[in-house]
Amino acid sequence: MIAYLKGTLAYKSPTYVVLETLGGIGYQVNISLHTFAQIEKREQTLLYIHTHTNTQDFAQTLYGFADMGERSIFTHLISVNGVGTNTARIVLSGLSPDEVRGAIIGESEAVFNRVKGIGPKTAKRIIVELKDKMMKDIGGAEALNAGGIGLSQKNNTLREEAIVALQTLGFIKINVQKAVNAILRDQPEVANVETLIKLALKTLS
Repeated sequence: MIAYLKGTLAYKSPTYVVLETLGGIGYQVNISLHTFAQIEKREQTLLYIHTHTNTQDFAQTLYGFADMGERSIFTHLISVNGVGTNTARIVLSGLSPDEVRGAIIGESEAVFNRVKGIGPKTAKRIIVELKDKMMKDIGGAEALNAGGIGLSQKNNTLREEAIVALQTLGFIKINVQKAVNAILRDQPEVANVETLIKLALKTLS
């Protein structure tokens, strides 16, 4: 499985890029408008990858995301019956990951209805099937919003990376989420994932 690709943007458009990696291999990677906006002016970039395999011909298509949070939203969306990869990409082209997450947790069907291809039934299905998952991913809305403080896009990326790393070290996911959320709530100035992990380890140890 490809976790991420890092290299030179040999070609870029609002729907896909060609990312040339070490060794001169060029990968065509489908992207959302959200990711395009973040990498449009870059010559070098790193994209977090989701590999989709067609069940009929087993052809593989790569989808790339500028941050792990967007990739997480994408994989959640395509787990919903009736939501394919193209529909999920359209959702993330019309809405930011934070807007998608907020609409699901807030049960706002109207937000999804503004997206082309998402009707009332699909919007309701997305909310019903994903609300609990979104709540678990963020460790509970209360933890993130205590004191009226939310996560910035940068902190959300740091959070995702720290949680993955700490789980790899053997810590239980829910404990990791609570520790990381508390740190980012109390110390939003944390600058990098290494510092965040070190602070979390003090809490978890």
